Amino acid sequence: MSAVRDVDVVVVGAGPAGLLVSHLLRRQGLDVVVLERRSRAHVEARVRAGLLENGTVEVLRKAGLAGRLDADALVHDGLELRVDGVAHRLPFRELTGQPVFVYGQQLVVRDLLAAADADGADVRFEAADVQLSGLTSPAPVVRASTPQGPVAFRCRAVAGCDGYHGVARRSVPEGVFRTFTREHPYSWFGALAHTPPVSEELVYTISERGFALLSMRSPSVSRVYLQVPRGTRPQDVSDERLWGELQQRLGEEAPLTPGPVLERVLVDLRSVVVEPMQHGRLLLAGDAAHIVPPSAAKGLNMAVEDAEALAEALVADLRDGEPEALETYSRRRLPGVWQAQAFSDATTTLFHTPAGPDPDAAALADRLRRAALQRVLDSPTAARDFAEHYVGLARR
Repeated sequence: MSAVRDVDVVVVGAGPAGLLVSHLLRRQGLDVVVLERRSRAHVEARVRAGLLENGTVEVLRKAGLAGRLDADALVHDGLELRVDGVAHRLPFRELTGQPVFVYGQQLVVRDLLAAADADGADVRFEAADVQLSGLTSPAPVVRASTPQGPVAFRCRAVAGCDGYHGVARRSVPEGVFRTFTREHPYSWFGALAHTPPVSEELVYTISERGFALLSMRSPSVSRVYLQVPRGTRPQDVSDERLWGELQQRLGEEAPLTPGPVLERVLVDLRSVVVEPMQHGRLLLAGDAAHIVPPSAAKGLNMAVEDAEALAEALVADLRDGEPEALETYSRRRLPGVWQAQAFSDATTTLFHTPAGPDPDAAALADRLRRAALQRVLDSPTAARDFAEHYVGLARR
């Protein structure tokens, strides 16, 4: 049995939300421990989202975390909607005054871990058998097994940032949380490829064959996605099929340059919201509280918003003796969470070829989404509304 150490906050999970909460709390003088079940190498290599809203970048700048981001990120002033091979550009900066930034989530995590190293932060990787107890008491206890031996921490709050399948949310009695879930009837096959991007900005392709997204990580590395039937396995999509489908959905006027595939992944599209985002002294953030389909690139940005709001609430309670901010954390965050969900769901419907067993229903759904898409292309008002939600301005 290990001795119990007193700390201010235990953060469970070393993804973007958990590491940012820890960083912001350390800057305010609070004692924080981070527990992560994976290895550091796994966490640093984990490729996820890569599009940052301007508001997210401002949070990272304010926190002193944007040095490499400002030097290396690709700044995009718009995106291309390619409908049945015809290109239409949505100029975000012109419509909203704000750009978006392409900078991989793994780079954000590495920047956060570099800051943690510089601070001498207490981040424990490969922490197994994490157990949370006393969550409704003033002093919860968190225990875990680490490569250095068992550890135990008595804290004043627990930040659950360990994802949808993590232990934090599962440590709460059944019936406390209500989980809203929607499984979309298609998936994304994603590939990281050593080939130049087809455009300087993201290309969202809508066609009868299905949706495709052509993104990038650098001037020589592309990130591409194909809409595929749910249940598809990564090995089911050969390189030949990948490049052939991308070219057909993109159209012959924008020729692709096939290149070596460096990574293959299958992403199921789903929407999840957990209400409330807290229980006692446990506060949820990031994927532990909500998941959005990646169509509108909101997941990482919502995690950063959660982390900023949670850190501010914890500082107000634990350092300044103002508990109301912490008590109302969930109530204040959920409206923005649902706004992001609504836009992500609408964008998913707008971009993807309908799937389902009833061909008449699918045909109706396709006509409806194409009518909605045409309005975005034809109406300056609709285009501005779409752009404001895409860059995060409407939500923030």
